[in-house]
Amino acid sequence: MMEICLIGGLVHYKAPSPLSLHPPLFRHHHNSTSLMTGSVSAERHSSSSTVEPPSLLVFSGGTGFNGVVEELKKLTTRVAHVLPVSDDGGSTAEIVRVLGGPAVGDIRSRCLRLSDESTSEALAVRRLLGHRLPIDAHKAKKDWYDIVEGNHSLWDEVSRPYRETIRAFLVYFQNEILRRPSERFCFSNGSIGNFFFAGARIFFQSLDAAIFLFSRVSEIPCDSLVLPVISTNDRLTLGCELQDKTIIRGQNEISHPANGNMQTVDKRHCSTSALKSKIKRVFYMSSEGNNLLHEVFPPVNPSVLEQLRSVDCIVYAMGSLFTSICPSLVLLGVGEIISSRSCRKVLLLNGAQDRETSGFTASCFVTAIADALNRTHGDSNIRLKNPPGYYINTLLVPKDGEIVVDLKQLSEQGINDVRVVESVRDPKHGILFHPSSLINTLAGLVE
Repeated sequence: MMEICLIGGLVHYKAPSPLSLHPPLFRHHHNSTSLMTGSVSAERHSSSSTVEPPSLLVFSGGTGFNGVVEELKKLTTRVAHVLPVSDDGGSTAEIVRVLGGPAVGDIRSRCLRLSDESTSEALAVRRLLGHRLPIDAHKAKKDWYDIVEGNHSLWDEVSRPYRETIRAFLVYFQNEILRRPSERFCFSNGSIGNFFFAGARIFFQSLDAAIFLFSRVSEIPCDSLVLPVISTNDRLTLGCELQDKTIIRGQNEISHPANGNMQTVDKRHCSTSALKSKIKRVFYMSSEGNNLLHEVFPPVNPSVLEQLRSVDCIVYAMGSLFTSICPSLVLLGVGEIISSRSCRKVLLLNGAQDRETSGFTASCFVTAIADALNRTHGDSNIRLKNPPGYYINTLLVPKDGEIVVDLKQLSEQGINDVRVVESVRDPKHGILFHPSSLINTLAGLVE
């Protein structure tokens, strides 16, 4: 028998049972959040200042979790953000097409959300690295040249040390493009942050070094980590196998085919038709491959495994289930460590269906995550057989969300802690978690 009770506005279902830059680049803050209040508690923060805030690892993509990152910093900055590097759409796709390498768009997006905004210069750096060029190709190129030559108004409040650091890597990016005259680069809707990131990665020949530089330039808290799930300088291609055995190549084609459109696409509310069959699994494939014979098995970033072994809470964030979350789960070693941990393992349920999860109930999300971590539909030699409850023990649901919460099936999967969190209705994105309510609930789980 499952009990249902209301806790502080939450419906709670529970069963009875390496580069040194300028000194200002190394500032960080610690905050904590009080459960049930909806705001940071100064009193509690003062009384517990000697206690380390909780540590979290969050599996997410570059969009769905971004809306709560600012609120999360009030609870803790000790967060490892694990992101995929297989996005092949928009501005990222053009960089990968011409210069190769992994996709950096999701990483850039999270770094910007974590960046400092406490001073006018910090805000100016954030605006610069968050700037997108116009859609019109001619206007985009003119805008780009104004930026790379240092004449754009975006530089106005950026001090000389930051200006010289950032501009150096933008110039390097431009030079790399000019060295490839056979490939005409399209600047339309290009992200300045992506260009800076790509320039740094190519210069250092290291994705990790580029993330370190970007983190310091944008003044991300020193104990916040942005981790690519695969640390590589090579291009990565995501594939998926549907239940009818169809193979789809490329993250963009799986989640939101853009038909050549360079504009940013909201994967949660795009007009593309539903997949003709449900997704069975996602996997990595060689950049030239188009079928299961071209499946590859890249190693997971060792830093991700290190964090998984020690954090207080593991979170599977809301977002595109198969193209944002599962690409980080199917790698060898991830399922092994998560299943061995006795910490909180929390799934944040989406507020709406998308192309990848049409017709899914809450238990279907759980099954998909468990199958990814068990590698159920892949090579039988590396398959795990852990029940879903080994990977998820708590489910947070946005109030009035579209996805059916099938409590009986969840209980059969071993998930008896289901909490409904206050939500907001966004005119563009639909039902979303209320940021402070979500973080307050997480605070109650990990403190």
